[in-house]
Amino acid sequence: MEAFIFQPADILLPADAGINMTRWSVIACDQFTSDRLYWEQAEALVGSAPSTLRLMLPEYYLGKCDEAAATAQIQETMRAYLDQGLFQTYAHSFIYLERTLPNGCTRRGLIGQVDLEAYDYASDSVSPVRATEGTVESRLPARVHVRRKASLEMPHIMLFFNDKSDSVMQKAHELAGETVYDFDLMLGGGHVLGRCISNAEADALADYIAGLNREEPLQFAVGDGNHSLAAARKLWMEKRELLDEERRVHDPARFALVELVNIHDPAITFEPIHRVLLHTDASHFMEAARSALEDPNAAYVITLLSAGTQCRIPVHGASIGAVIDSVEAFCRNYVSVYGGEIDYIHGDQETIDLASDHDAAGVLLPLMDKEALFASVAKTGPFPKKSFSIGLGPDKRYYLECRKL
Repeated sequence: MEAFIFQPADILLPADAGINMTRWSVIACDQFTSDRLYWEQAEALVGSAPSTLRLMLPEYYLGKCDEAAATAQIQETMRAYLDQGLFQTYAHSFIYLERTLPNGCTRRGLIGQVDLEAYDYASDSVSPVRATEGTVESRLPARVHVRRKASLEMPHIMLFFNDKSDSVMQKAHELAGETVYDFDLMLGGGHVLGRCISNAEADALADYIAGLNREEPLQFAVGDGNHSLAAARKLWMEKRELLDEERRVHDPARFALVELVNIHDPAITFEPIHRVLLHTDASHFMEAARSALEDPNAAYVITLLSAGTQCRIPVHGASIGAVIDSVEAFCRNYVSVYGGEIDYIHGDQETIDLASDHDAAGVLLPLMDKEALFASVAKTGPFPKKSFSIGLGPDKRYYLECRKL
């Protein structure tokens, strides 16, 4: 059988019908990074119940806890969940899912595994699977450390493919059989329903997906969770050197569980990731930003935020990527001079609220056209880091399915 880039996997889900799935499924670790209340509410809701909250470390807590101890606890909990027989295995399967977002739209996806041999996050990559944003090497060690001794993985990775006719998801909907989950997500995340596609039908669907854009140099683009996928790739490149050719073919570390999503799905929206400068001397921000960034003849417009004041200015840049590069460089230079730290925020109002403090400032960035994503990445490589977000914070993937490593 052909070795497909995106293929069926042995997918694990809680086996006990008594497990509260709303408590089990928790939003991705890189969301609500400055929102203490969100994670306190998640903690209170989960309590002592089995939950993916115990299998990851929210980035909100990075620098605020003993990360080594937290990582060890995560790895121990993974082993305990496996030893307790908490999971049921859906062998050689895809899961077709329908995610009802908080705004009422339904986003369709397909859970399977991607071959890390086909992925490279380097800026000059020509692999069939590529990053859409720059990968920050400093963000990889924490993820690598967790995955290195992990016995499970959970995806918050979203992989885009280019299917204007929407034929893949139509076929997946037709092939989908047994309902394997159907529940409300916690804290306003909407609803999710999943149905299983297994064995020969899964192979037929994998074959169809492989043939869709086979001649295109860029077949799949990482829409979300690039750093998690990059960490998986980094570990695989280490491990593969220790394996013979036969063992390399099927080793679990060669693959990563992902959700495949059609970029043309109407529920897919691109949202800007704004910049907030925290714990800084914001009194110079407006003047410095205008001096560094403003260009009266430019096409792109950003909004500066400081002390409750908003100011829209045109910013020079031949592309949205160039604008983001300029804003990022300015913010980094500003905190190097006036102190503080940069955070990356989803949502206009959330950014405005955070930037309203006396020791904070912010920048609202413009939208990016999702239709230009594949052509742009294929031509000029990844966008700058933190260029765009797939929807708003509550729209993000929740941890739900697992796979043995």
